[in-house]
Amino acid sequence: MQSSSGPGHWLAHARYRLAHLRGLLRRGLASLRSRGWRTTWQRALLQLRPPPPPPQVPLYRPEPAPFAPFAVPAAIDGAAPRASIVIPVFNHRQATLACLRALAAHPPAAACAGGGLEIIVVDDGSSDGTDAWMAQVEGLRYHRRAANGGFIAACNDGAALARGEYLVFLNNDTIPQPGWLDALLDIFATHPDTGMAVAQLLYPDGRLQEAGGVTFDDGAAWSYGRFEAADDPRYAYVREADYGSGAALAIPRALFAEAGGFDPRYAPAYYEDTDLAFAVRALGRKLRYQPRSRVLHDEGTTAGTDTGSGTKASQVRNQAVFAHKWADALRGRPAPGTLPTPALLHAGQRNVLVVDEAVPRPDHDSASLRQFNLIRMLRDGGAHVAFLPTGLAHGGDATVALQQLGVETWYAPYAPSAPAWLRRHAQRFDVIVLTRHHLASAFLPLLRRHAPRARLVFDTVDLHHLRERRGAQLAGDAAALRAAGAVREHELAAMAAADVTLVVSAEEQAQLAREAPGVRVELLSNLHEVAGPGLDFDARADLVFVGGFRHPPNVDAVLWFAREVFPAIRQALPAVRFHCIGAAPPPEVRALGEADGIVVHGHVADIAPYMDGARVAVAPLRFGAGVKGKVNLSMAHGQPVVATTCAVEGMYLRDGVDVVVADTAEAFAAAVVALYRDRGRWQRQAHAGLENVARHFSPQAAAAAVQRVFFL
Repeated sequence: MQSSSGPGHWLAHARYRLAHLRGLLRRGLASLRSRGWRTTWQRALLQLRPPPPPPQVPLYRPEPAPFAPFAVPAAIDGAAPRASIVIPVFNHRQATLACLRALAAHPPAAACAGGGLEIIVVDDGSSDGTDAWMAQVEGLRYHRRAANGGFIAACNDGAALARGEYLVFLNNDTIPQPGWLDALLDIFATHPDTGMAVAQLLYPDGRLQEAGGVTFDDGAAWSYGRFEAADDPRYAYVREADYGSGAALAIPRALFAEAGGFDPRYAPAYYEDTDLAFAVRALGRKLRYQPRSRVLHDEGTTAGTDTGSGTKASQVRNQAVFAHKWADALRGRPAPGTLPTPALLHAGQRNVLVVDEAVPRPDHDSASLRQFNLIRMLRDGGAHVAFLPTGLAHGGDATVALQQLGVETWYAPYAPSAPAWLRRHAQRFDVIVLTRHHLASAFLPLLRRHAPRARLVFDTVDLHHLRERRGAQLAGDAAALRAAGAVREHELAAMAAADVTLVVSAEEQAQLAREAPGVRVELLSNLHEVAGPGLDFDARADLVFVGGFRHPPNVDAVLWFAREVFPAIRQALPAVRFHCIGAAPPPEVRALGEADGIVVHGHVADIAPYMDGARVAVAPLRFGAGVKGKVNLSMAHGQPVVATTCAVEGMYLRDGVDVVVADTAEAFAAAVVALYRDRGRWQRQAHAGLENVARHFSPQAAAAAVQRVFFL
């Protein structure tokens, strides 16, 4: 095999650059024809500007001040608290004071939910006046041990006193950051097989101290990510870890008891947290690291750093104790000296890389929802998933959502460029998904070089050339029709170069069987969870359209409906309103809001009230391709749909049963009015739509295809 720095490498990258530039030019010309120069220029600026840096979360530290009485969150009288924070202390009362002040300054939401929150300070025989201060902290449960017994004894005493559903062990030399506890406890809800959750520990200067721990086959331990940047993508996603520091960890109280608590054979301290993690796994549960739970930790304040004397000396002795106890579990783990990397941490999993222009925003468009749900299915199937947005921008909440799902999500400056990142990382993946034909065309040659063993999957999202051809035919635009033909050639070339091509409809699959018989094509349609029936007929009102307006077919659909169809509906139903929902409405769509009965919302953060509360959804698309997520979305909420023939293509829908199909303005208006007024017909169609989504567009319906493409 050639070196990655040899002539083949430079040729592959030159081809990528040329393909990338050609693709930008081709898409720019297409955008000019369909969107106009102003929108095209704005999109070009977004594409060409350098990615912004990832968000930097400011670190909180309580202001130094002389001691004065204050209050901390406390459990609700008579109720079992949701969590019990156990803080073992031995002297260092200033550190304990700062920790408690941080808890008081930013009470977790857990303190206001259910039975609230209790904070237990277990004093292991302090002699510096800690007891005098603790007695003046309102809401604190303070327990003083009769004699010093060490960290393990103090923690086990605190656990015995606790009443919460979860035990949260927190060192007194920590400054928990706002939101730390809610994020830590959230892991148990979002990943139900979790038995123990650990925080991201930071040094006081903000550098990473630990992002979960790694154990080696001799029992030695490694604080993953030490001294690195906390926002580095390698350390910023939820993942399973071998262990996590007892400086900030959470565990269900019942599970802690079942595991036997912290094992006293490690007394006075060290390796008790690693041992507990292995005990949790032995009971069939998992340990997960939560990067959103950030805790500053002044490591060494209480025990020092010298492993040759004092409490710290037991760290060396206890490694041998731990290695003997868990010899079978340690067998097969990395040898000491192995540098932990994502490739090492996920070596036992199916590794999948998804490449797209930007991270998916499931609340913005159906393609994003499909992609996000596919990634969720891969994660649920046991795969490790990484996501590379070629624009390299941190997507804010959208990036965090992927990271919380457990996806290794990259961005600048940690990925300097997409080709450079692929050169370094692509070889570790079993399957690589390239989304949309222009990315597939540009990156397939690079990936054949840098990931020769990977299965390369081209996800079409929809057949772009088919959508563009239909739009050109509707507009009577000969130049656009020729451009659509060129796009077809690029799409077919990408399919020929990939190992598998994904399409979203049986119609597109059949078309490719005729036009590209040598291509392996798999059907993976839209993915929707069935939300349920929503409100009943009598509790619903109005009409709704949902669709992002960066997609030209949606602009055309809304303008046609508002100008040609809605006036007749409004005449028959004078009180009805038309809710137009979708990101980035252009000026001509926003202007529709000036008409009586039309409400242009733009993007809405929570679409469920409109899905559950509007009586009828409309999908008046006159051109397009693929499967229409707006139709799936409405049906998944028990909302009947009136649509054009184009809008229901490939969706297994029956006119008059689970959808009403109409293509002229007069027929469309009449269909909406009839469905809006007929309670029985409305209920039958709503029920049939729910069944259609469950049968054809649910994760369960897609499971066999996902297994074939990604796991076999």
